[in-house]
Amino acid sequence: MSNNRTAPAYQEYAANLIARFEYRTLTLPQRGLLYSMRLECWVNQYLPESPSVLARILGFDVAEVAAELPYVMPFFSVEDGRIYSPDLEAYRQHIERIRERQAQGGKAGAAKTNARKNDVPTDSGGSSHPSSNPASEPSSNPRVTRRVASESFSPSLSPSLSPSPSPSQDGGVGGSTYAEIEGWGDFTADPEQEGEA
Repeated sequence: MSNNRTAPAYQEYAANLIARFEYRTLTLPQRGLLYSMRLECWVNQYLPESPSVLARILGFDVAEVAAELPYVMPFFSVEDGRIYSPDLEAYRQHIERIRERQAQGGKAGAAKTNARKNDVPTDSGGSSHPSSNPASEPSSNPRVTRRVASESFSPSLSPSLSPSPSPSQDGGVGGSTYAEIEGWGDFTADPEQEGEA
């Protein structure tokens, strides 16, 4: 949900409303008017104080709205000719504060991520990726350790599914590399290191 859109729903605790004497003494038409007004206040933030204009907005009979309006007004406040729902406005501000904190947290997280990206060392070619073999690293390739570990893993396949040995580069079958033993290419091998071996 975009930050510039209003929240589509509000949370309401039924027990809090039902416990109020003002609600429990309302008739069925009065409860209907109360909830119609609350829903309108959530969507449009306010309603007109005039019963005739309010009736037109809600789609109810003017006489009926004018007769029942005084009974539901304890749930609302009036400012400058507009009817507001104080509890819904408080909830709206609560949601806006949560969104603001989330936006600030997202900006802070993005700043940290960008700072880490900018701190990555570059090689002589100007690449933003770390060098695959820095000068401080020992001459032995650490990938060999991973390759040895992968050679020790032997998946239990049925004979029909087991890959057949592939010929080595010199034309023979077998050899000491994982690719020659299992028939699979070693995607972790460094082509430059393989050429030197």
